[in-house]
Amino acid sequence: MRFDIAKSGSGLVYEIRSIVNIANKLKGYGTQVYWENIGDPVEKGEKIPEWMKEVLIDILRENRSFAYSPTKGMLETREFLVERVNRRGKVQITPEDIIFFNGLGDAIARAYSSIRVDARIIMPEPTYSTHLLAEVLHASFPPNTYRMNPYSNWYPDIRELEQKVKSHRSIVGILVINPDNPTGFVYPAETLKQIVDIAKEYDLFLVFDETYHNLVYGRKKTPRLSDVVGDVPAICMKGISKEFPWPGSRCGWIEVYNSEKDEIFSRYVDAILNQKMSEVCSTTLPQLAIPKIMSHPEYENYLAERIRHYEKLSDIAFNILKDLPYIMVNRTNGAFYMTVVFNEAVLNNRQILPIKNREIKSYIEQLTAEKIEFDKRFVYYLLGATGICVVPLTSFFTSLPGFRMTLLDKDADNFEFVIKIIAEKIVQYIESSN
Repeated sequence: MRFDIAKSGSGLVYEIRSIVNIANKLKGYGTQVYWENIGDPVEKGEKIPEWMKEVLIDILRENRSFAYSPTKGMLETREFLVERVNRRGKVQITPEDIIFFNGLGDAIARAYSSIRVDARIIMPEPTYSTHLLAEVLHASFPPNTYRMNPYSNWYPDIRELEQKVKSHRSIVGILVINPDNPTGFVYPAETLKQIVDIAKEYDLFLVFDETYHNLVYGRKKTPRLSDVVGDVPAICMKGISKEFPWPGSRCGWIEVYNSEKDEIFSRYVDAILNQKMSEVCSTTLPQLAIPKIMSHPEYENYLAERIRHYEKLSDIAFNILKDLPYIMVNRTNGAFYMTVVFNEAVLNNRQILPIKNREIKSYIEQLTAEKIEFDKRFVYYLLGATGICVVPLTSFFTSLPGFRMTLLDKDADNFEFVIKIIAEKIVQYIESSN
């Protein structure tokens, strides 16, 4: 090419899926892989109930399920979702305030790319990779972040957030992921109100990702953005990929709050919609399914059963790892992830795990011979030695070394077996350089 055509930031890697390539290569050597890297409940054995399948079969009999939907989404579905927001009475929206997308990944990409390149969204650190990549690629600069503190149960640093908002005038919005991915932190009402107050004082808008909002446990409660937003302009992102779960549906939506209160924000929402118009619409079938599944008499019981299982696995993992030396771990109270943080200075580039297969050993040594983050080095050795595939924490844009794993195994005994191996290998790996 006559000059470099790639936007700055294209070197960023979506490690959650990137590590799959390495794991698949190990499978070729005969390794059994334990997939703890990606949040797909179906891949981890979740059985979709027959009543849910019957709902979809009935919808498939309707010719309109094969047609385009309106650009903003099926009206009856948007009306259903509006009623669920408005009955709380905290903020009122109309069907015109909802826009459907081909999954939240699409919504995230559209939302960030509709912002001026010199305007930034400040996001939590660590943060979910899709938000990070979209924000960095839109601006071609590293992100602005506020820290989540692992030594305070992953509570966000509200003072740092306000200081950065105050001193960086390029910041126009605040991202909150609640419940959080990758940490599993569930925001209490008071913390959310503090963030809303900051947005109001400094004339910002809010972006809340509430993908996992109906997957909260451990006696924790958290309000929705619509409960606390007041008159602050905001976008709330929601979807069905994790909740139903139906990740292959690629169906998510945004709810826009208070767009009529700020002309600049309203133009921004219009820019998002204009982008969506360029691809006509989003998938029709899953949109039609949302009211029928969410209002089905079996739905709440099915969801409650899954939540109890995630809580059980959270307890198993926490109880095994909480007193382990060299690491710090918090109990997960929402979503289905747990994040483990290595204590400061316990990792180095001399540590190893024994690997019996010579070809795998050579491959892992080749990968770790490069200059890579210390937690990624541990993740590669763990994968090579045991077949357990987790995600390095530094891939979520944080300097904290650690890893994220899922709480999705349908077999609690097998999950406990995997966690005990992880615990054993953490100690073995760190002490290998002593």
